[in-house]
Amino acid sequence: MNDITAQKTEVKGGSRNNSQPISTVAPKKIRVIGVPLDLGQSRRGVDMGPSAVRVAGLEARLEALGHRVEDAGNVNVAIAETKKEGDPRAKYLKEITATCVKEAELVLKTLEQGMVPLVIGGDHSVAAGTVSGVAEFHRRQNAKIGLIWIDAHGDLNTPETSPSGNVHGMPLAAILRLGPPELANVFDWSPKIAPENCVIIGVRDIDMTERNNIRQAGITEVYTMRDIDERGMRTVMEEALRTAGRGTAGYHISLDMDWIDPEDAPGVGTPVRGGATYREAHLAMEIIADHGRMLSFEVVEVNPVIDEHNRTANLAVELAMSAFGKKIL
Repeated sequence: MNDITAQKTEVKGGSRNNSQPISTVAPKKIRVIGVPLDLGQSRRGVDMGPSAVRVAGLEARLEALGHRVEDAGNVNVAIAETKKEGDPRAKYLKEITATCVKEAELVLKTLEQGMVPLVIGGDHSVAAGTVSGVAEFHRRQNAKIGLIWIDAHGDLNTPETSPSGNVHGMPLAAILRLGPPELANVFDWSPKIAPENCVIIGVRDIDMTERNNIRQAGITEVYTMRDIDERGMRTVMEEALRTAGRGTAGYHISLDMDWIDPEDAPGVGTPVRGGATYREAHLAMEIIADHGRMLSFEVVEVNPVIDEHNRTANLAVELAMSAFGKKIL
């Protein structure tokens, strides 16, 4: 009996609960970084997202794939009730920037120590810190990085265009140097990503002014849910990864859980109907793993306050496992 036949026989006859996860990627050293930031939005609760994801077994389940995982704990975050919101066009921008600077330094240190950063949020403002740290590390190697932004929203507002003043709608604008300048210039340079290496996937809720900002930023590849419906997740992901990887050291994956339909991910900061299905989300992560060029990963906007039995945090962990190589057979 050859190895493949033996494996199939064992899986068919074995217990589903006792089966050992199989990974398609070489074992990695992963550092988990929690950023319980909730200052970027009006709905409270995402500050508990890192705890919910940890409770869902992130570390143990990644280790079951053969990876070595170290939990660095949480970056310190200011408490909203102890601070003034400041400019209503960009609420708590000072505190959010301070958090992102600390996070960026930890992400940079993580990469310098040969580990892969896995950031768990918190609202999507944390992406400005994550991407800054990853981009700075590779800039010092005379390289640039790509970005896959997976989200129901564009997050390309600025203080001048935002209808709410919530900074979690601005991190991609900061990463691409549209503003706000405080977030854009972490490590004193911008933009962190070249627009030709930035891809947005899964959007279905874009503010009117964001359409202009997308054009102004120079992003040429934006895949809406209609694109996914018409062309399929595989085609979209293959094209996106080629774009993000062209001329780069690899790419950062920024996954907002509100990309997934609320039927499967009810506990998110800003749910929007009509998102990716459970299997579409896993397929996207599996294709990322297949390409093997992911430099860093973050998952944000898990809100256990409005979740159902930690379903969304559990799904976040499952998707992280798929991105880090878990396969079905």
